[in-house]
Amino acid sequence: MNGLAKNWAARREKKAFLALADGTVIRGWSCGAAADRLGEVVFNTGMTGTEEILTDPSYAGQLVTLTMPEIGNTGFNREDYESGAIHASGLLIREMNPASNWRSEETLGAALARWNVPALAGIDTRALTLKLREGGTQKAFLCATGSVSPEEAVEKARAWEGLDGQDYASKVSTPEPYDWLSETGSESPMVAVLDYGVKRNTLRLLAGQGFRVRVLNAKSTAEEVLALKPAGVMLSNGPADPAALRYAIETIRHLLGKVPIMGICLGHQLLGLALGGKTCRLKFGHHGCNHPVKDLRTGAVEITSQNHNYMVDAASLDPAAAEITHVSLNDRTVEGLAAKQFPAFSLQYHPEAAPGPHDALPAFARFREMMK
Repeated sequence: MNGLAKNWAARREKKAFLALADGTVIRGWSCGAAADRLGEVVFNTGMTGTEEILTDPSYAGQLVTLTMPEIGNTGFNREDYESGAIHASGLLIREMNPASNWRSEETLGAALARWNVPALAGIDTRALTLKLREGGTQKAFLCATGSVSPEEAVEKARAWEGLDGQDYASKVSTPEPYDWLSETGSESPMVAVLDYGVKRNTLRLLAGQGFRVRVLNAKSTAEEVLALKPAGVMLSNGPADPAALRYAIETIRHLLGKVPIMGICLGHQLLGLALGGKTCRLKFGHHGCNHPVKDLRTGAVEITSQNHNYMVDAASLDPAAAEITHVSLNDRTVEGLAAKQFPAFSLQYHPEAAPGPHDALPAFARFREMMK
């Protein structure tokens, strides 16, 4: 039987499946690695950016449903990687297409197989998305090997610890410090990036502002950071539950007032915790490239790229310690903070926008101005 015949047989038989913790089983055909994975099922409404989404360390522990039905056309190429690997636990799509783009270096299916990441195609992603919107994010077991029965898979999903209370940042952080390559000289100001799952485009944009960039492990102490005498500190994006990162919250508390700070996504949530606030779960998270956010200081609206399951609880913030600067126009959740007593601010969305619109890029210039 040739490869095409096998492909059609897999599509017809739909032996692979996704088992949700509520008992729902959704069948499809395997179009990635022959592997099984546990994860939280989320949906992303972006129409493009599959490469950046899958290689974003913030998606560690998540099974990503793409609402765009036709996936794979652009293929995979190293220039679009946001890290050195695929971090998503799995991919759920309607249709897997062959690569048809001059920039493609390999197909999506080949990239998934190379990184041992399973994927299902042929599923009703609209129905799955509606289920998540109505019932919330679910734990699930993706079976692409056929070695587990649907009943066993449902039980595995229910038994999994999930992402609440879990520190995934230390799993995806760089083990050793490194300098991001740029053309800036040794006399240029240096930004220390605490890597909770940083994306490469954040580093590119910091370098584009004229900074030298040193990337540090997530568990670096305030003393280790300050020993570098940085002009500023970036708190990066990252996966899972911010409240589980007690070490990061303590480090940030000791950095406040000693050096200007900017936080993105998980870094935003950690800054909120360091300023005395609390975080809580969103029903189904924000994942996509088209989320409207309002700047409360100027009234301007930005279309933003987002990827988070947790949020800063607005009611928990002390108005004397933190100002809410941005809110989501979809659900009024906190999208930006500024410390009242220290040079520090943060954004829940991704100003580096890979993938996504460029509305929020001026945030990096704002960070540079803060250092002056």
